[in-house]
Amino acid sequence: MPRPPSPPRCPVYGTDGNREIIIFTSPTRPPADNRNPLGHGGPIRLSFEFVHCARLEVSRTAERTMGLRTNPDRILENIDRQRIRDEEAQAGQDRQAIGRELETEIPDVDATTPERMKRIFSIVERSYTKAAANVELGKLASHFRAVGDIPTHHARGDVSVSIQYIDSARLDDIGMAPFEILPAHLIEAKKETRTSRPDVNALKVLRREIRDGVMAAYRKVEPRVRDALRDRADMGHVAVQVTMDVRPVEVRPPDEESLF
Repeated sequence: MPRPPSPPRCPVYGTDGNREIIIFTSPTRPPADNRNPLGHGGPIRLSFEFVHCARLEVSRTAERTMGLRTNPDRILENIDRQRIRDEEAQAGQDRQAIGRELETEIPDVDATTPERMKRIFSIVERSYTKAAANVELGKLASHFRAVGDIPTHHARGDVSVSIQYIDSARLDDIGMAPFEILPAHLIEAKKETRTSRPDVNALKVLRREIRDGVMAAYRKVEPRVRDALRDRADMGHVAVQVTMDVRPVEVRPPDEESLF
C-alpha cells in the first residue's frame, strides 16, 4: 500500500465556510480531530480579518529586519544612485582641463619686486603646461567627435587662473577669460593638421585658446598680484591652478513669430 503524501509543514490554513480559518501549529501534520495541539480544547479559530492583518504585520516586520545588505531592491537602487553620481562627476571632469602647481620654495627676504613677480609667473607657466598636456586637452577635444556632445563644433568656454597664497590670510586672486570656438576654426586647423578628424583639429584650436586665455586672464589678475606682493602675501607657499572649461552651445529653434 503506497504511503500517503506528507502534509505540508506548519502553518496550514483552512476555512470552514464561515470566513474563519483554522491554524494548525503542528510541525508535521494537523491533529485528526482538529483539536488544539497545545491541549486547550477545540480547534484554534481566528477571523479572516485578523489573519490578514497578522500577515501584513509579519511582512512589514520582515521589511524592517531586512537591511541594506540583504534587500536586493535596495542594493540595486543604491548601485544605480552611485553610478549616476559617478557619471555626473566624471562628466564634469571631462569638460575641464586642469593644471595645478605648488611652489614650496620661499623667496629671499631681500628679493626685489620684479624677482617675486617672475616667481609667480613661473608658477603660472608650469600650471599652464600641465593643463595644456595631451591628457588634459584630449578629454575636451573628444567632445568634438561625431559621437560627442559638440558635434556641431560650436562651443564656448573660459580659461581661469587662480593664485592661492597658502601661508597668508589674503583671498585667492582669480582672473578669467572667455572664448568661443566656431566650426570655421576647425576648418582652418584642418589646413595645418591635414586630417579630417575633428578631435585632432579641435585639439589644435584648444591649445591656441588656452594659451591666449591664460595670458589674458593673467593680465587681468596682475594688478591684484602686485597688491599681494606689497602685502608680502607671497612670502610663503603659493599654489596656482589653470582651468579650461568647454561647453556646447545649445541651438535653439527660431521663434514662431520670426517664421512669419
